[in-house]
Amino acid sequence: MFQTLRNAWKIPDLRKKILYTVFLLVVFRFGSHIPVPWIDSAAISTWLDSADGNSLFNLLDMFSGGAFSNATIFAMSISPYINSSIIMQLLTVAIPALERMSKEGEEGRKKITQITRWLTVVLAALQAFGLYVTLHNQSAINVPAGLPGWLVALTIVLAFTAGTAFLMWLGEEITGKGIGNGISMLIFAGIVARIPTMAYSAYNNFSEWYWLVLLLVYALVSIMFVVLVNSAERRLPVQYAKRVVGRKMYGGQSSYIPIKVAMAGVIPIIFAMSIMSFPGTLAMLFGQSNGGVLMDISNFITGGALYPLLYFLLIVGFTYFYTSITFNPVEVSNNIKKNNGAIPGLRPGKPTSDYIAKVLSRITLAGAIFLAIVAVLPIIISLFTGKALAELTLSGTSLLIVVGVALETVKQIESQMLMRHYKGFLE
Repeated sequence: MFQTLRNAWKIPDLRKKILYTVFLLVVFRFGSHIPVPWIDSAAISTWLDSADGNSLFNLLDMFSGGAFSNATIFAMSISPYINSSIIMQLLTVAIPALERMSKEGEEGRKKITQITRWLTVVLAALQAFGLYVTLHNQSAINVPAGLPGWLVALTIVLAFTAGTAFLMWLGEEITGKGIGNGISMLIFAGIVARIPTMAYSAYNNFSEWYWLVLLLVYALVSIMFVVLVNSAERRLPVQYAKRVVGRKMYGGQSSYIPIKVAMAGVIPIIFAMSIMSFPGTLAMLFGQSNGGVLMDISNFITGGALYPLLYFLLIVGFTYFYTSITFNPVEVSNNIKKNNGAIPGLRPGKPTSDYIAKVLSRITLAGAIFLAIVAVLPIIISLFTGKALAELTLSGTSLLIVVGVALETVKQIESQMLMRHYKGFLE
């Protein structure tokens, strides 16, 4: 392991990329402590504690590494960019013009990226305004005497929007000039920054030593389970026919189509959490934290065993939905046919696409159950132990993100080292 790290450090290009990535992550953490004027961070922390982990704002605070609870310029984290990317994926499937643009190669991808950036700024501005209204309703904004309210609102909205735009630029810089996966690295850094706070909270709530031991064992087993399933895939064999072009013969080789078990990643959990926490979030938005119809609905959904059951079913449903958008069996079958390939024992065309769809459905079910167990198990632990921990409730999502980003980063460094004939981490 240490020899591998030493070899990676010896490669000048890779060393520059690692140092540049670390520098940008340090900038991200410094920016997470620059406060937005006239916002009371103590009021926000008290408000989040009262939410008991069941609102989108707790998820936002986790992604931002505590920047939301500290009322800093990075309070909204990179969530508008994630929402923009998901919206563009859905629109690419629904709108033929965008679908054609996505198939135009590098030029088409640049256009879609530019549209995604502008959409991110628009969504960030809307989310910043909604966040300002929420904080105003929670009495977390202190307007100085003599300043008009619209100027305070404009300043706060622009500060939040500019922070998200800067994070988007940081993520693209890490992707282009660093070790890759810039947006994921920013979320990774935010979650890792919260680990000391989560550990301290767990220590205070699980003061008995045996609970702490069980919690540590649970974390280690969960990490092993996530690594195993995250790397699992079903490989469909494909045989390509031989063809003669001029005096040369091409094809004749065997290959495979990898279908990952956890193809949807953490997106279904985020979707399900958004739906489940929507009533509570609206209640906070309209100032009904201490009572009201919306808060009653939220308490009914999140109370008792109903919450994990609905959460489980939503994750399974969203996993199928998102997988069907990102992986098209008909398109894969047509690509195999165009390249004179076939799955052994199946005719090209509809039989092949039906077979791929059947395999995909079974694999997706396994992946959906895996995601649901990882997300719901901490909630069940909280119910049985009586420890209502916001950090524990969100630990399933954070665990998937941290492990997934760590594995992907290792693969990025691995590919860089193999290009220069060095042994890598996965050797």
